Amino acid sequence: MFRNLTPIVRALLYVNLIVYVVQRFTGDGLRSDFLLSNFALWPIDSARLGGPAFQPWQVITYAFLHDPSSVLHILSNMFALYMFGPDVELVLGSRRFVVYYFVCVAGGALTQLFVLHSIYPSPYPTLGASGAIFGVLLFFGVTFPRRRLMLIFPPIPMPAWLFVTLYGLIELWLGVFGTSQGVAHFVHLGGMAAGAAMLLFWRGRTAPR
Repeated sequence: MFRNLTPIVRALLYVNLIVYVVQRFTGDGLRSDFLLSNFALWPIDSARLGGPAFQPWQVITYAFLHDPSSVLHILSNMFALYMFGPDVELVLGSRRFVVYYFVCVAGGALTQLFVLHSIYPSPYPTLGASGAIFGVLLFFGVTFPRRRLMLIFPPIPMPAWLFVTLYGLIELWLGVFGTSQGVAHFVHLGGMAAGAAMLLFWRGRTAPR
């Protein structure tokens, strides 16, 4: 089953799972946990609110941390990376896939910092690979629009372009109206927006002059 994994997707799966295991065995709370307090994405004014300080590297490192109290958090992200990542890496090539992945990570982080936190100030951190995952989903939907996907719930088959479009609209609705608290909807949207920007940039560079 794992023979079809591409090199960067395999490395990302390993690193995320190893970090999660370390989190499970060393964490003891958001503010006292070394990994979360230093490498999760904290609001820019977090220190003023009495929390750990924001650091620039958190814009990237938050994507390797997941909620240590919820196995579903990391499993859902890694399952999506396993399902869609290899096809995207094969199309882009490993080097461009790395660039694309981390641009989506950073795009999700910056959207969370400058959009969500300016509207809904929060003393809590953001963590998880979902910004990058949503960027990967966007690329998959654009590149393989007619590929049929079967949802788990509800079990309805649909083309990839429709799945990605509906998922993006749902995330926008949930983000704007503040439902499903504890889920970083603006990270998801930021990851998709950053992925779309990269696609447009690359297409502009390869378009005939």
